[in-house]
Amino acid sequence: MSITSHRRNTAVRSSAAAVNTDKRFDVIVIGSGPSGSMAVKELTERGLDVLLLEAGRELREEDFRPPKPKKPAPMGMDLVARAAAMATGQPYQARRPFFSDYTSRFLVNDLDDPYSHPLGQPYLWIRGKVLGGRMHSYGRVLQRMSDIDFTAASRDGHGADWPIEYADLEPWYRRVEETVGVYGDVDGLTHPPDGVYRGPGSLTSVERDFKERIEVRWPERRVISWRVQAPFPDRLPPGIAAAKKTGRLTIRADAVVNHILTDPRTGLATGVTFLDRNQRREHRAHADVVVLCASPIESIRLLLNSGSTRHPDGLGNSSGLLGRYFMDQTISVGFFDCPRYRGVWETPDNIPADPLYGAPGGFLIPRYDNIGPRVEPGFLRGISYQGLGGRIPVPEGHPAAFGVGGFGEMLARYDNSVTLNRRRRDKWGIPIPHIDLSTGDNDRILLRRMMGDLRDMADEAGLRTNFIGSAAGLDSAKVWPDFTPLQRLVFKRGMRMSIVLGAAIHECGGARMGNDPKLAVVNGVNQLWDAPNVFVPDAASFVSSSTVGPVLTIMALATRAAAFIADQHGHGVLQRPTDAATL
Repeated sequence: MSITSHRRNTAVRSSAAAVNTDKRFDVIVIGSGPSGSMAVKELTERGLDVLLLEAGRELREEDFRPPKPKKPAPMGMDLVARAAAMATGQPYQARRPFFSDYTSRFLVNDLDDPYSHPLGQPYLWIRGKVLGGRMHSYGRVLQRMSDIDFTAASRDGHGADWPIEYADLEPWYRRVEETVGVYGDVDGLTHPPDGVYRGPGSLTSVERDFKERIEVRWPERRVISWRVQAPFPDRLPPGIAAAKKTGRLTIRADAVVNHILTDPRTGLATGVTFLDRNQRREHRAHADVVVLCASPIESIRLLLNSGSTRHPDGLGNSSGLLGRYFMDQTISVGFFDCPRYRGVWETPDNIPADPLYGAPGGFLIPRYDNIGPRVEPGFLRGISYQGLGGRIPVPEGHPAAFGVGGFGEMLARYDNSVTLNRRRRDKWGIPIPHIDLSTGDNDRILLRRMMGDLRDMADEAGLRTNFIGSAAGLDSAKVWPDFTPLQRLVFKRGMRMSIVLGAAIHECGGARMGNDPKLAVVNGVNQLWDAPNVFVPDAASFVSSSTVGPVLTIMALATRAAAFIADQHGHGVLQRPTDAATL
């Protein structure tokens, strides 16, 4: 297959327009969230002609009308709003711990997009299918990973190291941060490393009080400001907005990709087939390169569904590892009252306000276990926390609200997997994913430890505990002191459905990186070993789950892979796998 570059200054087209099936694009990008949005920016700015396919709809102006101001109220369970979301087809999306009735509109209809999991082993899959993906609904915390993550196996002997190190990704972290705009402070930590910031972070008076008390008691537990993405008031992720300006981007929303086409002789990808989301008619699009940015479970699902004579077990699955070593971070959640700060809620002005989302911000407690040269006896890896103190409106005289989420690093295990459930199909006739994820011994130790540490920190800071819970259950039968017995009963039952695996919304793995095609699905530049003109630069390629959120690393990997594609396009390199790509 010859690789040619069109480099025409094509007009941007959108969802309603049919894709010109006679045209061959340089690159097809599947998915428009963190990974896809940065990939199209890098590819188009480097001169390539790109088709962006998004399974969900384009967004409308009415999607972003500011909500009506609500009267401040004590923290509760959002039962009415959750029930409304369930009634409109979101029985899973409505269970997410940090629920927002506003962002529910950006998430999927669970009845149209089902999935399965083993009986008694629930998984909560929170996902968005709109142009921009979960960029419209995630918490916007952007943290870098470090060599504590990339070389974790060398440190503690579990699993495998990534085929890249921090130095390989640092320039791409910087490039992403400069593109999307990040607010934060230079904290001088090893993990997570500092980034490039557009402005400083900030802590509320409640958070500063918490910081002082915790750091005096536990000096190794640093309490720092969020590193948070700036708002994008035009409602397009910055990567897509930049790509549109080049004139080389064609956008097709409502395009449900169901198969990656491959040449039976070479095994290389030639394009994709996709279904119109509304009319269900099948279309084809052709390109020299396919970049899969659909998010881990969807990317794995599409690769498994793209089997052929040359790829009988799915595209990229000659190792038998596609879908294996799937991970998510384990999560604990605690909600508290701060009696010393009554009627207090603040909106820091360090970040431009967004009329829809408010001013993002909060505090982080980065991982403090197993950071030094010695491994802590009793468990591997560690925990981090994200929280908010005094940022939620409360009635006058009511204690300030305080919420914290703990994130434990789940170890990669072969048995944790994503496969196809060929007995069930979604609305478009595609086999649904089957998610088989369970905790191991180390994961359960971290769950108990994070709840215990959270209880200790709340007591040290003088907070009144409403509840602390995780997938391991509640740390105490006493919950929500101000609730009625009926409210407590409803809450406890809801907790069993809400704080389960998947609730962290940090799923990763399943198409892991590696230098050995027998032990990995993609190489160090996210290139499929079995079909080197197919790239998977989303979190499916992760080798370990870390304790930081995955989004910044996803965007950095996508930018790096896109730069490699642009540099090598037309030189034949994309027709064979690369052992160690350096950019």
